[in-house]
Amino acid sequence: SAQEMKRMENMSSLLHGSVPEDFQRLEPKSEREAAEQPWEMVMDKKHFRLWRRPIEGTHLYQYRVFGTYTDVTPRQFFNVQLDTEYRKKWDSLVIKLDVIERDLATGSEVIHWVTHFPYPMYSRDYVYVRRYRVDKENNMMVLVSRAVEHPSVPEDPEYVRVRTYESQMVIRPHKTFDENGFDYLLTYSDNPQTVFPRYCVSWMVSSG
Repeated sequence: SAQEMKRMENMSSLLHGSVPEDFQRLEPKSEREAAEQPWEMVMDKKHFRLWRRPIEGTHLYQYRVFGTYTDVTPRQFFNVQLDTEYRKKWDSLVIKLDVIERDLATGSEVIHWVTHFPYPMYSRDYVYVRRYRVDKENNMMVLVSRAVEHPSVPEDPEYVRVRTYESQMVIRPHKTFDENGFDYLLTYSDNPQTVFPRYCVSWMVSSG
């Protein structure tokens, strides 16, 4: 609806207005590169909408998801995004998911993630840095990630290394961080070196 789109735009603008300079360096470049391209609706459901738009000068797309939950608190959802050990239990596609380095001063974490792709494709692995922020003043939570290189995780011939990966998530409570109900806005792009975008690959795996 127009109201949902307006809320999405407000969340996006709040993100850009509230993130400190050192945090902005993790902002996906594709957000800026794709700024002039129109969004194309890919999926439209009651509490889940998916758009995409081409990233200029590449064959890649940037994706944007706008969703709503009414039976979960924002803090619970946020913690699930951060909890790598818990994700190993609920995400059947995870082959490996480890925090390989933490910077206590900045809150940054370097993650190594290996995810299953459907046969006959090789599994993909990602090495990325992520940072997060709970912005009490603007009543939102932000999680930003992007691909990096790390000396302790060299390429493995068993996997295809994904070198282009950027995402940002904004969680906006309907009331407070600890009361049920929130909207989330996820903007991401990656290059898994396949003709299928990630949401299609996930569907292919779940469908057998």
